Amino acid sequence: MQSWNDIPQTIKKSALALFVFSALGISAVNAAEESVAYKSHPEAKKFIASMATKHGFDKAQLQQIFAGTEKKQDIIDAMKRPAEKVLEWKDYRRIFLTDQRIAGGKEFMKENKDALIRAEAEYGVPAQVITAIIGVETLYGRHKGRYRVIDALSTLAFDYPPRSKFFRSELEHYLLLGREQGFDVMSLTGSYAGAMGYGQFIPSSYRSYAVDFNGDKIADILTDKTDAIGSVANYLARHGWRQGESVAMQVEMKEAPPAALLPKKQKPAHSVGKLKKAGVPVPESLDDKARARLMALEAETSKEYWLGLQNFYVITRYNHSDLYAMAVFQLSEAIRNDDSSDTDGSVEAAGG
Repeated sequence: MQSWNDIPQTIKKSALALFVFSALGISAVNAAEESVAYKSHPEAKKFIASMATKHGFDKAQLQQIFAGTEKKQDIIDAMKRPAEKVLEWKDYRRIFLTDQRIAGGKEFMKENKDALIRAEAEYGVPAQVITAIIGVETLYGRHKGRYRVIDALSTLAFDYPPRSKFFRSELEHYLLLGREQGFDVMSLTGSYAGAMGYGQFIPSSYRSYAVDFNGDKIADILTDKTDAIGSVANYLARHGWRQGESVAMQVEMKEAPPAALLPKKQKPAHSVGKLKKAGVPVPESLDDKARARLMALEAETSKEYWLGLQNFYVITRYNHSDLYAMAVFQLSEAIRNDDSSDTDGSVEAAGG
């Protein structure tokens, strides 16, 4: 799931603000943008015909929808500079490990205690991890995105060739979701990538993983915190969360490890036993047969080395970024920790 979208604290450096705001679905400057309706767009016409044939949509109704749908150039601009591609861990950490976000997480847990306890019991995902996901994504629901979802998905489906196939599929899911749930597809707002609600689910994830957790027969992650909590937990569980296991562990390396021990692929690549033999100071609590991934993150003055375990990998299925997963992990630990004043990112606990 690509739900890369949240509004950060005030950033002092304007360049950093531009990158972060754009990546989180917020334009850092209110520049004039091109707005072109999709009624006559050749790709939109093909899409309308396909939806009518494949899913039985009424062509006239779809034509009316796309007559009111607009291309947004700032969405395309934002897609070209996601924060995860330009920031280092030291920058990313300043955004998401703040006193405000930690305090907000503690308050969210108090206000939604029953739902979080039940979600943890049913799905095996710790309450603080569920909370941290929602905290990183939308600051606990305060910032769910300002773009009309129909505009975002149409812009990326019809006018962003690098990922048009993916977003055309998401637009298809969005219209199906609207029909299934009775949503007004012209009014829903979300991120620049079309993600929605407390946990910022893209339409395909909404249809696949959103759950009716409060029993009212509607899976509403847009406005209902209980459904959002259950849905985030369900997403992580369905992607392989292992109850009671650790998420990540920091290790102190005496010297930089060889590149072969720092794989780019996010799935845990090496056995703990192999890492030990290579000189990585792996905690004795980990079984030699367990799988882990050694990562190097740029901190303030030097690199930090971390072992990402299966549950860390699961968080990257929510957003395919090591920085994102580490922010969720460390925020969850800070929320759980009674001492919320330590926000320097030097979390030693394993979580889970």
